[in-house]
Amino acid sequence: MRADRVFAYGAAAGLLGDLLLGDPRRGHPVAAFGRAAGAVERVLWRDHRGWGALHTAVCVGGAAGIAALASHSVRRSRTASVALTAAATWAVVGGTSLGREARTIGDALAVGDVEAARERLPHLCGRDPQALDADGVARAVVESVAENTSDAVVGALVWGAVGGVPGLVAFRAVNTLDAMVGHRSAEYRRYGWASARLDDVAGWPGARLTAVLAAAAGGDPRGAVRAWRADARKHPSPNAGPVEASFAGALGVRLGGTLSYGGRVEHRPVLNDTGRAVRVGDIERAVRLSRRVSLLALGVCAVGRMLSKGDTS
Repeated sequence: MRADRVFAYGAAAGLLGDLLLGDPRRGHPVAAFGRAAGAVERVLWRDHRGWGALHTAVCVGGAAGIAALASHSVRRSRTASVALTAAATWAVVGGTSLGREARTIGDALAVGDVEAARERLPHLCGRDPQALDADGVARAVVESVAENTSDAVVGALVWGAVGGVPGLVAFRAVNTLDAMVGHRSAEYRRYGWASARLDDVAGWPGARLTAVLAAAAGGDPRGAVRAWRADARKHPSPNAGPVEASFAGALGVRLGGTLSYGGRVEHRPVLNDTGRAVRVGDIERAVRLSRRVSLLALGVCAVGRMLSKGDTS
């Protein structure tokens, strides 16, 4: 079986596995990588960009190397190759868990339990929940669903189409490291610089594909494209900007504005300023849009890999 078909069948099976099973409560491979990366950090940490770059190289290179060895070891077996791709896809994507967390918060807001929604919000994003009212929590959830559709699903599929199992694993390693050390705290401003910049590079194609597919699958394609073109560049993140702007336009809501991270207040530009304020019901709409985008991304990436390999039969 050609490598392009191995990816198509394996990625489809892995995405189906995520749909049916979600993430395991214990023993998740990404959590194991996080523990290993933390152990490497304890050995290497210095308040210096060079040591942070070494940390990134060791962790991402190690994860990709193990994945490459695994792929090489099963290359002669079609069934094993598809199974490995399916397992890797299931391990690195997180669309179902993303939707579950968002809906849990939405359910709490729907019955007026803002405190329960605040308590749950850190499972989804790094906002300061106590600084948010019900509308602020709902907006944070919609923004997180948009951004994580790219980070947790589409970006991984893009790099899987490019590099097979090593591509899938390397992307998740980069994204996980960015979450661990890539933020702008005093401890990681220099040490996490390399991880943050690599995540920007790795996330670039997936973010643009996510924005395109959100416009195609949402209720207002023209509005999504208009918001993307007008507002994406205003966002401080080069990848979250296009995704959140496109989702905002597709859903007809306003995103962005004032938020708080780690006690630090940020005043971000509004995305899609012609839209209305986010309501609780928009959480479910965002989750459904995320699901449609993920399925479309699977099709685009599978076809793209086949076309790149010259196999359209």
